[in-house]
Amino acid sequence: MITSITKAVIPAAGMGTRFLPATKAMPKEMLPVIDKPAIQYVVEEAIGSGLNHLLLITGRNKQALENHFDRNVELETILTARNDVAKLEQITTITEDVDLHYVRQGNPLGLGHAVLKAETFVAGEPFALLLGDDIIEHGDDLLAEMMWIAHTERASVIALMEVPQSHLSRYGVADVVPTESEHIFGIKGFVEKPEVELAPSRLVAIGRYVLQPGVFDVLKKLEPGFGGEIQLSDALDRMAQDTSLAGPVFGLVHEYRRFDTGDKLSYLKAIVQLAGEREDLGPAFNKWLKKYTKGLK
Repeated sequence: MITSITKAVIPAAGMGTRFLPATKAMPKEMLPVIDKPAIQYVVEEAIGSGLNHLLLITGRNKQALENHFDRNVELETILTARNDVAKLEQITTITEDVDLHYVRQGNPLGLGHAVLKAETFVAGEPFALLLGDDIIEHGDDLLAEMMWIAHTERASVIALMEVPQSHLSRYGVADVVPTESEHIFGIKGFVEKPEVELAPSRLVAIGRYVLQPGVFDVLKKLEPGFGGEIQLSDALDRMAQDTSLAGPVFGLVHEYRRFDTGDKLSYLKAIVQLAGEREDLGPAFNKWLKKYTKGLK
């Protein structure tokens, strides 16, 4: 599926307070999921879906993100001398042939505020938005399908996932109408972290968006919303209710596994499940895990 969308924006400015003290001096996006930092999975997903112009929105004390995706000539020299081709490829091919940029958010005033920092980079084009905490199985396939819908419908597209009713207050919840496809819904509104009884559906946004550039004008006119922040969900709600602002808004429902690495339990699940599926680690790890879990109550 070929589209004209080439740019991705990845917000990574959060303070990571849920992972203190580990994140006191290290960005939460650099916490390892086995042997790669969480943010690398997201960057690889963007690249795998055909996006080759990436903007990371960072903040104070996030220099490690730039260092990770930069060349390390000294380390490359050592690995070359050791003829360690595998490790050399791992550190040199992450962002090969990719145009990578960084901008600081400054004041942490919400996701919508972070997205506004990307306006110059986006330069009036549709773009993908990938939240840095979310690792999604087959995320590149999901994103490619979203970009195709956005391209053909001239619309914004949001990845949706059905969650238990008790979890609705944690997410932005979509008010949807069916289409001819059982996986694609029209979105007529959004509610940020509603009370369970007020939620319009059980379909929530889970960190992948393809947005039309008109979203910036909508964001600029927003007053602070939930938590005193500029909420992207408020902009999406306005866009869904008035398609003259930035075109229609669709939701693509998926059932791929998703890990929120900003949540401790989900972070641990990601490590255990992904380790168990790796060819180099899985056999030994799963053998140990079965033995260990026998003693659990």
